[in-house]
Amino acid sequence: MSPEPDTYDLSGLNCPLPVLRTRKRLSAMRPGERLWVATTDPVSVIDIPAFCNEDGHKLVESRAIAGGHRFLIERGG
Repeated sequence: MSPEPDTYDLSGLNCPLPVLRTRKRLSAMRPGERLWVATTDPVSVIDIPAFCNEDGHKLVESRAIAGGHRFLIERGG
């Protein structure tokens, strides 16, 4: 079993920064690696799934949390 993915806390950042920073962080990871992304920007619920779809990453899980949202993303090939 692989270790729990890191959490990338992007709380307090507004569009388009969560997507831009997530893209940069994922680019430094290997395909198949996973990352939790935590956001407080309500638009992230639209932007992060769209980003994953456009860039070929897999959105494994999306959940509402107190004050924001968390996304589990698996880096695509």
